[in-house]
Amino acid sequence: MASKAKESEALEKVFKYMKDQNRPYSAGDVFSNMHKEFNKPCVQRVLDQLVSNGKVKEKTYGKQKVYVVDQGLFPVINESEIAKMDDEIRTLQESIAVQESECSAMEAKLSALKNSLTLQEAKEKLEETEKECTKLNERLQVAKAGSENITPEVVEKVHTEHKAAVTHWRKRKRLAMDIVNTILEDFPRSKKELLEEVGLETDEDCGVSIPSTTT
Repeated sequence: MASKAKESEALEKVFKYMKDQNRPYSAGDVFSNMHKEFNKPCVQRVLDQLVSNGKVKEKTYGKQKVYVVDQGLFPVINESEIAKMDDEIRTLQESIAVQESECSAMEAKLSALKNSLTLQEAKEKLEETEKECTKLNERLQVAKAGSENITPEVVEKVHTEHKAAVTHWRKRKRLAMDIVNTILEDFPRSKKELLEEVGLETDEDCGVSIPSTTT
């Protein structure tokens, strides 16, 4: 037999649990759901006492007894208050949907950035291509000068390499600018300030332009 103090504690906790949940439960359900804090006989005695006190209603279904808190213990909510709460719920649901959509978009953007070159990598590749293109352009100009020691095959080879380098230059410049523009969407300052911060110089800053690939 549980002590009076333990029984009193069980009475308080079981009633609080039943009121918080506000759902019909059997004595066995209450025993299990409260993680066996009180033994089954104690739970049954407490429920019987709550029924006697009018705080809990008892319903019998065959051999099964089900208990639920007396609904009269809860405040009455009128129709206008219910409608107001429904509106608040809809507003919150819409807000959550918008935030989830924004979150998904940001995750997709982050994933795309993780799978692409970093701004520093793009900058290095662009500089590398620019140097390569300048070098090939110089060779092409020498070839065009008509030196007797350079065969038409060599001229064609240099021209092909030059054209490929220019193509890479354009692609890498576009890639670098795409990354810059993506970062700019959430960057609080101007494009010029972003370029200065990461140390990226544009063709215009260097006074160069992508050369033509025509012969």
